[in-house]
Amino acid sequence: MSTQPKSFITPEQYLEIERAAECKSEYFNGEMFAMAGAVRTHNLLVTNAVAELRQQLRGRPCEVYPSDMRVRVSSTGLYTYPDALVVCGEPVFLDRREDTLLNPALIVEVLSPSTEAYDRGRKFEHYQKIDSLRYYLLISSDRVHADLFTLQDGRWGLTPASGLDDTLELESIGCRLKLADLYEKVEFEPAPLRAQNV
Repeated sequence: MSTQPKSFITPEQYLEIERAAECKSEYFNGEMFAMAGAVRTHNLLVTNAVAELRQQLRGRPCEVYPSDMRVRVSSTGLYTYPDALVVCGEPVFLDRREDTLLNPALIVEVLSPSTEAYDRGRKFEHYQKIDSLRYYLLISSDRVHADLFTLQDGRWGLTPASGLDDTLELESIGCRLKLADLYEKVEFEPAPLRAQNV
């Protein structure tokens, strides 16, 4: 067991380190957390989501960003990199560097076995404190399935989708996401066969 005390890093120190770093790290409560690289399936799902959103939002006052755009949850102090996000209207940034967004309308996370519990739990708790957020989309990377959380009348409602023919409606930003488009070219490993008792 380590007896070394953890050194507290201020948000300003984090941003200085992060802006010079080659690898991305998230930040919360004085600590930095390195992010792992993504596998092929994860990258395809992120690319497909960004492409679909970009295509549908062309000519509208919305911008789509991939996973290099950092988000700060102002009320909790979390700095994080969603897999994709949309801002509608004037984007609000932390400072003139325009690398930390404060007002996303949609956040997309592609789930992996190591992050799913966090993305569904604590991270969503942070995201719910973003005043501008209207949609939170979770896309499974091990099967065809997506969960769309929508804020309506101050409550978050869930719309699950599990078939390639299913469509998710994001009415306030004018998008319809078909699972067939989100999962284009995505192939899953076949499930291992279980031994049968004879």
